[in-house]
Amino acid sequence: MKYDEFNDFCSSFTATSHVVQWGDAHVWKVGGKVFAIGGWSKEGSEAYIFKTSDLNFDFLSDHEGYRPAPYFANRGMKWIQQTETQGHLDEELRYYIGESYRIVALGLSKRKRAELGIDVE
Repeated sequence: MKYDEFNDFCSSFTATSHVVQWGDAHVWKVGGKVFAIGGWSKEGSEAYIFKTSDLNFDFLSDHEGYRPAPYFANRGMKWIQQTETQGHLDEELRYYIGESYRIVALGLSKRKRAELGIDVE
């Protein structure tokens, strides 16, 4: 997945915002909270970071093409970086970004979700 595809996909979720920050990373937020980041690859290629459930974090930490996200995971947060972005993991990436959006959106208050028109469970 390339950054333009990543940005198109992230923009498809309700009430999202995009900002370029933290060293030219593509940062996607819902209700002001980060749910996905495109950037921060040591190799200079695309890399994507997303929040996960505890179970998915444990699974993906040892899965080829993924690693605990720099700066996040070493602070105890359950964020994963997908480092293999040549296409064969694109469907997985879409799933995990969708889950990240859902997790972060559920962390917003019911009132905030209602204001933003977010309907997640």
